[in-house]
Amino acid sequence: MTDDFTAPEQPGTTSKVLDGIQSASRHVNDVIQASRRPGMPLDSLAQAVREAPLAALAIAFLVGMTFARRRR
Repeated sequence: MTDDFTAPEQPGTTSKVLDGIQSASRHVNDVIQASRRPGMPLDSLAQAVREAPLAALAIAFLVGMTFARRRR
């Protein structure tokens, strides 16, 4: 009788990180899909951008400038 017992392999660091990234990606995707339902915030935002894309771009630019100035 030999003593050739091998322990079960532990998942490597790479596979653990990959599993974590995939889990986080699925969670973010689920949240985005839920907020795109009618009446939810992303749906309202998407409708506003479709109706007035230039105005939405101007507002996004102004908000960006506001945050950029605060960081200086």
